[in-house]
Amino acid sequence: MKNENSNLKIKALAKYIRMSPHKVRRITNQIRGRSYEQALMILEFMPYRACTPISQLLSSVTANAKHNFGLNKTDLFISKIQVEKGNTLKRLQPRAQGRGYPIHKPTCHITIVMGLTSE
Repeated sequence: MKNENSNLKIKALAKYIRMSPHKVRRITNQIRGRSYEQALMILEFMPYRACTPISQLLSSVTANAKHNFGLNKTDLFISKIQVEKGNTLKRLQPRAQGRGYPIHKPTCHITIVMGLTSE
């Protein structure tokens, strides 16, 4: 039974988050490889706007682990977390003399994969 759970991966995905992937990667690099409690503590005290969707996704992964596999969230750690560039929303800002100034609003996709700690 322990051998089957050693390579168990629990995954959650958040798509089209209205933030720059560069700014989100700044946060995800801090919590990569950490346990669930450590990652939650780091996200709670960081002052960045990107911490909110990452912590929501982290709680979603642990809910998946508990509901689908019956695992305890204290046994989980972040084995893989990645941020990819999503679609860019393109808007126009009106400017002087009838010109239009382009505004690009980036989005990103965040994927968290958690595994079991080997004890």
